[in-house]
Amino acid sequence: MEIILAEHAGFCFGVKKAVDTVYDQIGKKESIYTYGPIIHNEEVVKDLEQKGVHVVNCLEELKDIHEGTMIIRAHGIPRATEEKIQKQGIDCIDATCPFVKRIHRIVDEESAKGRTIVITGNQAHPEVEGIVSWANGPVYVIEKIEDAENFDISRDTPITLVSQTTFNYKKFKETVEIFQNKGYNINIVNTICNATQERQTEAEQIAVEVDAMVVIGGTNSSNTRKLYEICKNKCEHTYFVQTADDLPQKFPEGVNKVGITAGASTPKKIIEEVQTHVRTGSDI
Repeated sequence: MEIILAEHAGFCFGVKKAVDTVYDQIGKKESIYTYGPIIHNEEVVKDLEQKGVHVVNCLEELKDIHEGTMIIRAHGIPRATEEKIQKQGIDCIDATCPFVKRIHRIVDEESAKGRTIVITGNQAHPEVEGIVSWANGPVYVIEKIEDAENFDISRDTPITLVSQTTFNYKKFKETVEIFQNKGYNINIVNTICNATQERQTEAEQIAVEVDAMVVIGGTNSSNTRKLYEICKNKCEHTYFVQTADDLPQKFPEGVNKVGITAGASTPKKIIEEVQTHVRTGSDI
């Protein structure tokens, strides 16, 4: 089986920084927590839990913690939640991706100037929930092109448009074009990280060349889901897997060339395992 492995696959800078931060803390304090899963990869979270790292999922759980170290996840958390952690009096390490922190600052500063904030992204995603919390005034989330087309406020309203770091770049550009055509007073800040753009472009190029495409990542990973959608649009036989165990036992007849890419939260070890199984045709 011929394989094309994406050059830009696996941990991005922000994810690696966050995961390394947690592993570095193991053994330094008796109790280590992350607020929310440190990244959206079940295998990584499971390994950390086995090493004694506890995931805190809500403010109700936070109330009972009075010692140890709390590490803020890579996606960031809402402003009010961060303030509550600080008031709790426990050690806190902020492992939020620097590119996400930049969006927090932009939203804080721009909304303080009286500008309405518009965010392209998934409203239910933790990263977007965190970004929304930094707005000091009106804030809207655009998930689909239809949302942009139906968006309607006074054309005199000053708007600053930002994006979730892992949003589909083509959809972002389409959204920008719609807002510009409507004549809004808009300040556009492309906050999609370079790693996301590189992965999406490369994945699309590979998907056109191959007979089947394998996209590796956690089921809750936004950037992996976007990669899957992009590849599926170009390659009928596209598979979304978390580990090698999720691979099909047999690819469809006529599949001789397989492309492999992976989301930004996928460990190198899992990518290598998937690649080996595809190449050797090992039974799962």
